[in-house]
Amino acid sequence: MKLSFLTILIALAFFTANAQRSAPDTLQTSAGPVIIQPIEHASLVLTAHGATIYVDPSGGADKFQGLASPDIILITDIHGDHFDIKTLDAIKTATTTLVVPQAVADKLPAADKDKLVVLKNGDYSTQSGISIRAIPMYNLPESATAMHPKGRGNGYVLTIGGKNIYISGDTQGIPEMRSLKNIDVAFVCMNLPYTMDIKEAADAVLAFKPKIVYPYHYRGQGGLSDVNAFKALVEAGNKGIDVRLRNWYPRQ
Repeated sequence: MKLSFLTILIALAFFTANAQRSAPDTLQTSAGPVIIQPIEHASLVLTAHGATIYVDPSGGADKFQGLASPDIILITDIHGDHFDIKTLDAIKTATTTLVVPQAVADKLPAADKDKLVVLKNGDYSTQSGISIRAIPMYNLPESATAMHPKGRGNGYVLTIGGKNIYISGDTQGIPEMRSLKNIDVAFVCMNLPYTMDIKEAADAVLAFKPKIVYPYHYRGQGGLSDVNAFKALVEAGNKGIDVRLRNWYPRQ
């Protein structure tokens, strides 16, 4: 009886965790579908080309219940909502590759060093047939004392089956974002005082014109940013951009 009750509790926890997540989306590519699974805040999971990619996993392994273990983990920066050692230790496997900026590599334990791919802004790597380009993410005006100084963290552009997926990390509407070309899917942050407000985010999105944009990472000191207003701003400027609102804060 005790075993059966425990099994029921585990099953309920599993289904509750899955029920709280937004349903996954699918992006068709020449190499097969990319499954896009929002998790929470800055965390998401992409499944593509036979690989499972976790982006900025944090906040505990339970958020990833029911998902395949990561083949690749991308980390954008050193802050706890992007880089969480306890979560990493709970979800990674012996074969997981960690793609990180140097500032994150410096904080990882020695046991992880042989699993690292360290990229600085402008560097490329190919992992599991997926091209990964590290691009800048930083605050404006530039300052060595900024919360996100230029060169410390990485945004990423992944190329999978001819489709380009941009992950902003923590940034403002920097020239390197605004000048992006041929982005099919973009994940763009918007939270004050850490990154930018919805007007700056919308203006940047209208500059680089992704086919699809997900506002994510939109919890700041004042609560959640108004992503519906962001959507309205983008659609007023370019109705051809598909703004997808998903539940990135299922426990709110």
